[in-house]
Amino acid sequence: MKTDTLPLVAILRGLTPDSAEAVGAALFEAGFRLVEVPLNRPGALACIETLARTAPADATIGGGTMLSVAHVDAVHAAGGRMMVAPNTDPAVIARAAQLGMWCAPGIGTASEAFAALRAGANALKLFPAEVWGPKGLKALGSVLPPGTPLWPVGGVTPDSMAEWVAAGATGFGIGGQLYKAGAGATEVGAQARNFIAAWARTVPSR
Repeated sequence: MKTDTLPLVAILRGLTPDSAEAVGAALFEAGFRLVEVPLNRPGALACIETLARTAPADATIGGGTMLSVAHVDAVHAAGGRMMVAPNTDPAVIARAAQLGMWCAPGIGTASEAFAALRAGANALKLFPAEVWGPKGLKALGSVLPPGTPLWPVGGVTPDSMAEWVAAGATGFGIGGQLYKAGAGATEVGAQARNFIAAWARTVPSR
């Protein structure tokens, strides 16, 4: 993943193989370059295969809710190059790192944050972000290595991004506020543009 990639991850929970290409195209046209399909819904690997095949060259497709080494291997075989999880499992992170995948495991404590970084995490998914809030993120960031990417996930809206960024967020994972199962490409594209515009207003220099 390039260092200047827009750090907004589209979380497409419940995406179906027959809609993957159209929804992906809408996201890519809007400007998203990071797309995650959680594995805890049917057809996720088929969606990842489609998105990986049709994505722009500068996009990164990955799997979410990746809970085992087998998940990592399956997503990588499908063309996914990003590992996202709700938890911190050093063996899962290490395998993804070994395969050259961008790793963004979920953390809920400082201990998990440091364990994830030791295992090879590239970014830390603060999940569920609603539990922490911006004040919690700021406190966590104060003890982490400088420059550690912190991505809140859960309940993020275009209007709340500025408060999170002021507290130290460097990116976001965006799920239900961007995509709900069954949503059409036009709707998803419009929501994607709202989030990108909010990010540009909040972090104009990035």
